[in-house]
Amino acid sequence: MKELINEFVNYLLNVRKYSENTAKAYESDIREFILFYQEWSGTELMPRDIANLDTTAFRAWLADRQKNSITNKSTARALSSLRRFLKFIGRQFNIKNEAILLITSPKIPKKLSKAIDASDVENMSKLTKDTQNESWIATRDTALILLIFGCGLRISEALALKDSDVYAHPEIMRITGKGGKERIVPVLPVVWDAMTKYLESRPFKGGDLGPNEPAGDKEKNNAAALLTSDFSLFRSVRGLPMTSRMAEKVVEKLRNLMQLPEYVTPHALRHTFATVLLANGVDLRVLQELLGHSSLSTTQLYTKIDISSVMKAYNGAHPRAHKLEG
Repeated sequence: MKELINEFVNYLLNVRKYSENTAKAYESDIREFILFYQEWSGTELMPRDIANLDTTAFRAWLADRQKNSITNKSTARALSSLRRFLKFIGRQFNIKNEAILLITSPKIPKKLSKAIDASDVENMSKLTKDTQNESWIATRDTALILLIFGCGLRISEALALKDSDVYAHPEIMRITGKGGKERIVPVLPVVWDAMTKYLESRPFKGGDLGPNEPAGDKEKNNAAALLTSDFSLFRSVRGLPMTSRMAEKVVEKLRNLMQLPEYVTPHALRHTFATVLLANGVDLRVLQELLGHSSLSTTQLYTKIDISSVMKAYNGAHPRAHKLEG
């Protein structure tokens, strides 16, 4: 089984171009099922046995996950991973299993993301200096917050940016999102102002983990370094790439300082970007492109369209919205 799983993971990474984290999640789900099956049946699962797996085995696995209070969302993902794996080995090695097609995924309650007031985002950026001892860290946090909110980025997308991506302050940036899908996003002047202050105060050169030279040498060194640097734009205190957890802690501190709800996370900043644009008349298809969603239905759920606004537009435009008089 190890060889089959390795082949599948290589397929996800090299053919489907999935991220390492996504491929690892698929692998973990598949190994978890195999481990369950072997404990449940008392026999080792061999490649030749896959075709004979029946619905009883799959349903026992799902029941075991439910007994262990694993969420429906997690189980639905695990079932999807197993389906993909079985489909892959059926196509590549002619080891086919039809029983998996009879298993229905558990229902997942749809949850709408929550936005915050745009004014709260502005206040968060202003308060960063009150949460940090080092001024350059404050400028970093301000730049990160305004970048996510101003461009609607996922936190992973913001932290994946390199020094070379922001060289010469382009009016647009090319962002690589989920599944390696690229999109173009415009960058507001206010975002560049914050980014400039951060880059000017950051005590690390592009491609360097040590402090910069004194202020007199900083300007001439940084210009050349930013042009070619493939090192992470956002750095930790030690000069290492900033992690998602570090970014979450930045927002947590600000959230506590401002006494905001717990749902105020880096993702809430992205959602606020979406709701602000939607409220100001941006077309849903345009918003879909800016957010990097593969389907329009995802954007509709994400933005939580105000039904009263939809009905108002409908009543004002549809020829059958008003009853004929007389």
